[in-house]
Amino acid sequence: MYAERASRLPGAVLWRRRMERPDPARWERPVLPDGCMDLLWTDGRLLVAGPDTRAYVPEAAPARWAGLRLPPGTAPTLLGVPAHELRDRRVALADLWPAARVRRLTARIDAAPDPAAALESLALDRAAESAPPDPLLTRVVASLNAGHSVTATADALGVGARQLHRRSRTAFGYGPKTLSRVLRLQRALAVAGEGASYAEVAARSGYADQAHLTREVRALTGSTPGRLFPPT
Repeated sequence: MYAERASRLPGAVLWRRRMERPDPARWERPVLPDGCMDLLWTDGRLLVAGPDTRAYVPEAAPARWAGLRLPPGTAPTLLGVPAHELRDRRVALADLWPAARVRRLTARIDAAPDPAAALESLALDRAAESAPPDPLLTRVVASLNAGHSVTATADALGVGARQLHRRSRTAFGYGPKTLSRVLRLQRALAVAGEGASYAEVAARSGYADQAHLTREVRALTGSTPGRLFPPT
């Protein structure tokens, strides 16, 4: 069971999931790269999911989960850790913050009637103590998500290619080229969800052709378009 809603933290999404005992014959849909980072709670643990460059298959054990999905570029200021240090990793929050503080926070969320809401409150409190995200990052995401090249994005924002790469690694966990590929994948998933053909998905999402779509989907997810978004 999975449910989500817009968070009170701007741009973030609060989600809940109860994982049932897995069926070996059932394919578990992986978590796909989306440019985001998540603050996670599961019974007795607080974790951080760093930015992914490949598909991640969640733990199969039955568990309650709550998560706050933070939009690209916003998590590092909230967590106090450069995103590239968490790339393709799931780490305990106690490895990033003082362990005693994390124990208190975990106990508070464990005892809350709605752990997801308690996790959201934790993030809101932290955001109030933290510097706001760099506004340049929002413009980088918007430009790349509109299909503009890295060079055109850097020129439009008045920053050099090296500076853009350095700031992108800190904010997103990887360079702007990888972010562009991840955002394009998410556009493809959205178009495919409308029931479009693979050729239309490729054209509308910014791929050169259907073969390019297939190569990129395989590279970023380890799967194929046919498995991720079978035709309707």
